[in-house]
Amino acid sequence: MECVFGLVGNGFALVVADSSAVSSILVHKSKEDKVMILDSHKLMGASGESGDRVQFTEYIQKNVALYQFRNGIPLTTAAAANFTRGELAAALRKSPYHVNILLAGYDKETGPSLYYIDYIAALHKIEKGAFGYGSYFSLAMMDRHFHSNMSVEEAIDLVDKCILEIRTRLVVAPPNFVIKIVDKDGAREYAWRESIKDAGVAPA
Repeated sequence: MECVFGLVGNGFALVVADSSAVSSILVHKSKEDKVMILDSHKLMGASGESGDRVQFTEYIQKNVALYQFRNGIPLTTAAAANFTRGELAAALRKSPYHVNILLAGYDKETGPSLYYIDYIAALHKIEKGAFGYGSYFSLAMMDRHFHSNMSVEEAIDLVDKCILEIRTRLVVAPPNFVIKIVDKDGAREYAWRESIKDAGVAPA
C-alpha cells in the first residue's frame, strides 16, 4: 500500500512518502526512508519493489555525485531527471527496475521543479503528482486544494489533508510518512507524520 506524492510551491518543492517496508502480508519496518537526498538541491521519492527501489536510487545518487566530481558542476534537475529516465529505459529490455519516481529539485536559474518518472521510463515535468495506492486519494485532494505559488504552510496543510485521507480511506493504510523539502537553502528533511513506532525486539 505504498504512497509517494509531491508538489511545487512558491520557491520550493516537496516530496512525501510512506515509510513502511512491506513484503506480502508482513511489515518489516515502519520507518523506512523512501525519499533520498540526491545532492544538495535534489530529492528523489521512490516506490516499488524494495530491492529495486534501494539499488536504483543509490545508483542514481552515486552517478549524480560522480558527474559533479568529474565536471566540477552539478547536474540540473532537468538533466538528472533525463539521466534517470535514460537508465530506466536502458534497463527495460535487460533487467527492468520496478520503481516509480518523483524527482524534485531547485536550480538558481529556473527555481523549483518536479518530475514524474515511471517504471517504463515515461518522463513528465509536473506541478503535483503521486504514485501508489494512496495516489487515488492524494491526487483527488490536490486537484481540489492545490494552486500555483502555494506557501510552505499551505503546502504542509495540504500534505496533512492527503495523509489523513489516505489513513481514512485505505483498508491497509501506512501509518508513518516522511516529508522532505528542497528550496534555495537546499534539500532536507522537514517533518515526520507518525502514528506508530517501530516495535523493539523482545529480549530472549
